[in-house]
Amino acid sequence: MRFSSKAVAGLMLAGLATTSLAACGSSDKGSASGDFCGKNIAFLGALSGDAGALGQNMVNGINLALKEYNAKNADCKISLKKFDSQGDPAKAPALATQIINDDSIFGLIGPGFSGESLATGKTFFEAGLPSISPSATADAITQSGWTTWHRVIGNNDTQGKAGVSYLTGTIGAKKVFVVDDGQDYSKGLAATVKKALGSNMVDSDQISVGDTNMSAVVQAVKASGADAVYYAGYYTEAGLLVKQLRQGGFKGTYMSGDGSEDPHFVQVAGPQAAEGAILTAPAGPAPKSFDATGLYATQAYDASNIFLAAVEKGVKTEKDLNDFIGSYTGEGVSGPIAFDDKGDIKQTTIYAYFVKDGKLQVNTPKAIS
Repeated sequence: MRFSSKAVAGLMLAGLATTSLAACGSSDKGSASGDFCGKNIAFLGALSGDAGALGQNMVNGINLALKEYNAKNADCKISLKKFDSQGDPAKAPALATQIINDDSIFGLIGPGFSGESLATGKTFFEAGLPSISPSATADAITQSGWTTWHRVIGNNDTQGKAGVSYLTGTIGAKKVFVVDDGQDYSKGLAATVKKALGSNMVDSDQISVGDTNMSAVVQAVKASGADAVYYAGYYTEAGLLVKQLRQGGFKGTYMSGDGSEDPHFVQVAGPQAAEGAILTAPAGPAPKSFDATGLYATQAYDASNIFLAAVEKGVKTEKDLNDFIGSYTGEGVSGPIAFDDKGDIKQTTIYAYFVKDGKLQVNTPKAIS
């Protein structure tokens, strides 16, 4: 049940809705039926802007799940409504209001990024709208008490610790300089990395999203004597930073997190500057037979299929849908899926992706946790 004023008004029409949807029963091929037939799943996240490629990956995964489901359930089709936040926490709240006041939407895939998740989580929680994020990793999100919020991806704490273990253990880095872009996702990941590094962190600094001149950070890194740089942020600034570090003479190891794990990182940095970079992610490559590409596509596909499984089971209210998600267990293309009482996925693996021969090797990462 949606708790927005529009939804309350909508309850007055429940009898009519039930009547109109009665024809939305089992199809010749599938078994789906119920009050969600003919309605929509929403996606909220970046589809344009500096990190738009990551959101496009997610939509590709959602569309694949819907295509497969709708082919089996012609009488109970589900569609997608997309809301492009550009990953901006300042733009997401207005879109969240649109989503909760749209009675055709019964579930949300997203938000895509951590900052917009923190900016909108209370709105979706108070409206009673269930959500599953394929990609938002900030630890604070699932510590907020929003019982309608779930994610099918590991959090910053898990990723940051695994990255540091690989950087200082396998690589042997002794002096690590940490940089972040000041966003919620990035600050949280950087905080975990700094704590895990302990005395191996020589210094830290911060840039801003949209910065193009990072000479001050480059000089600080060189002055510190760092043999490695860890950057917490997204691929555009990550690419620019490693490009300028290499131009400035830095020869150490460069590592970043899942916000940078996209081929656009190499495009921005240039193949020579990006060579040797290590990009971690709580997400492995898709199976060869999977018909969608890019980071988070498998997680978005799996998140969509949880909603669609509920529709096939005949779940009729958003409260029951949220209960269905909370108790869901299954094997997705991204891995095993089950949620703890806070909405975090119970089991995750962290992967290290490498830039080699001028390309991000997206199909051959190494599991590091």
